[in-house]
Amino acid sequence: MRRTLLRAPLSFPAHSLLPRPLPHPYRNGGSSSEASNSDPTSSFSSNPRWVFTNSLPPPEWVEPFNDVSDLVCSPQQRELSPWVDQILNLLAGSSNMEANLDSYCHKLLIKLSPNFVAYVLRSAGLRKDPEIALRFFNWAGKQKRYSHNLECFVSLIDLLSLCGDLDRTMLVFCELKGKGFLMTMSAANSFIKSFGSLGMVEELLWVWRQMKENGIEPSLYTYNFLVNGLVNSMFIESAERVFEAMEGGKIAPDVVTYNTMIKGYCKAGNVQKAMEKLSSMEANNVEPDKISYMTLMQLCYSKGDYDSCLGLYNEMEERGIEIPPHAYGLVISGLCKNGKCMEGYVVFENMVQKGCKANVAMYTALIDSYAKCGSIKEAIKLFKRMKNDGFEPDQVTYGVIVNGLCKSGRLEEAMEYFEFCRGNGVTVNSMFYSSLIDGLGKAGKVNEAQMLFEEMVSKGCPRDSYCYNALIDALAKSGNTDEALLLFKRMEDEGCDQTVYTYTILIGGLLKQHRNEEALKLWDMMIDKGITPTAASFRALSMGLCLSGKISRACKILDELAPMGVIPETAFEDMINVLCKAGRVKEACKLADGIVDRGREIPGRVRTILINALRKAGNADLAVKLMHSKIGIGYDRMGSIKRRVRFRILIDS
Repeated sequence: MRRTLLRAPLSFPAHSLLPRPLPHPYRNGGSSSEASNSDPTSSFSSNPRWVFTNSLPPPEWVEPFNDVSDLVCSPQQRELSPWVDQILNLLAGSSNMEANLDSYCHKLLIKLSPNFVAYVLRSAGLRKDPEIALRFFNWAGKQKRYSHNLECFVSLIDLLSLCGDLDRTMLVFCELKGKGFLMTMSAANSFIKSFGSLGMVEELLWVWRQMKENGIEPSLYTYNFLVNGLVNSMFIESAERVFEAMEGGKIAPDVVTYNTMIKGYCKAGNVQKAMEKLSSMEANNVEPDKISYMTLMQLCYSKGDYDSCLGLYNEMEERGIEIPPHAYGLVISGLCKNGKCMEGYVVFENMVQKGCKANVAMYTALIDSYAKCGSIKEAIKLFKRMKNDGFEPDQVTYGVIVNGLCKSGRLEEAMEYFEFCRGNGVTVNSMFYSSLIDGLGKAGKVNEAQMLFEEMVSKGCPRDSYCYNALIDALAKSGNTDEALLLFKRMEDEGCDQTVYTYTILIGGLLKQHRNEEALKLWDMMIDKGITPTAASFRALSMGLCLSGKISRACKILDELAPMGVIPETAFEDMINVLCKAGRVKEACKLADGIVDRGREIPGRVRTILINALRKAGNADLAVKLMHSKIGIGYDRMGSIKRRVRFRILIDS
């Protein structure tokens, strides 16, 4: 139905009455065939009669790029359509986002093409917001006469995988499977990369089958994405089979493939296979890069194999491979943990000379290592150099300095650093307090240590087991065992973990005061709580029991430790040593005979232990006598009976 109105022409231009979409829709080969290239105002200028109609022209499909094919010769020079920014501005994530999109597109008579949707989904603005991207994808799919193409699914799945959104990726994949698209090489590579990063193995294999069904030959990138996906999903054996297929096929593995396999072995904790894969690279004319070495170095460091870490670093230097700062950090930290502060410092200086900047963590590791090795002066020098180089020490660095000064007995300086931190906004944690309490306790200043311990709560610093253990140790060593036991009970009431070290301190303190039964009760309490004894805790108990004449009880407890997986290698040696040092040689010989009779140790080793114990205790005569005799290892014949010469003969004779 048309309504016609006859009116005289007005003075203002007719085109001002038309909708003015900015920017103008671009067709670029779109589906709107009704549009005309003629001037939209020409009908008004030629006819004084205005015609108004209820019907509107059909919406025009818009593409992400303007059609300037006659002006440019390469895709990189294409002009981005102004519609892209307009649509992105509407994707604000509000509750009425879809309604705003509908209104905008209806008002300006446009529809978004699949290429446009795919391009918007790849934009940086949506990369961190998978929910908005999925809402936009679903909204676009509801446009009339619209259907998503393969690129739309590629873009959305890539975005979701980058965000680590596994659930939404699986939902979109289920929709993709029902579309029956013809797989392409670029889409397959993208899907394999996306599914691999999320560990979606079944989806990976589906893409692989689609490639085979569509006759698509996998490229090197396809293989690398596939291997990476299998490795990320911890399907190491499957990744190995793909790797072997590459070695026997047309496409050989490159450095990326090798690095991915090395990463897989490292994730599985298989150092040997990772090292073998690195060695095989050279045999197959593939040059390892810094990623190859860094992956292995991180594994060796996490396993505590600092020597291998150093070896890999040296190999990188020999090959002339660029060594990143993190690699220097691993080597320096590993050497420092092994107590090799000088070697760590050499690597540090080498790094600085090569123009690689140090950091606070490297300085802190070196300072801590020097302090633990007793070179507190060198530690202080490094600390000052660190500040001169423009690095601000953190709470860990100050804590290391305070601990080192306390260990070396320089308590006044330690307190100065402690007060400096409190006055200059450096967080003072329990490490500071435990170091100072331990230092004061060892210096015999137990009262000051107790005051510092009580101060912690008022300063808002929670007390941990290290602080408790430091004060319990100070009290026990000063003979205040009862106070130490009260603190032990308080430790339990406050919910602080009682460690094997806590029990070891108290057991040793009680045994020194000949309170054997109380010490044994504590030992049983420790076992009942599921705390596994250490060699040090058994040493404290066994030495106290031996001095109290309860050698058989110590041996019985030693037998009970074996089922727990605790086998103190020097247990008998410690017991014999303490008896000889106390002048109880007869009891030491009796213990030595018991050890051999029960088959706990070979006679020759027990004899050596006893000789060394006698020598250390100042009993050189008995040591020489034992050395030049057949006691312990020789045999006497009494008729047809052959008997070993027992150790107690040493005293009886």
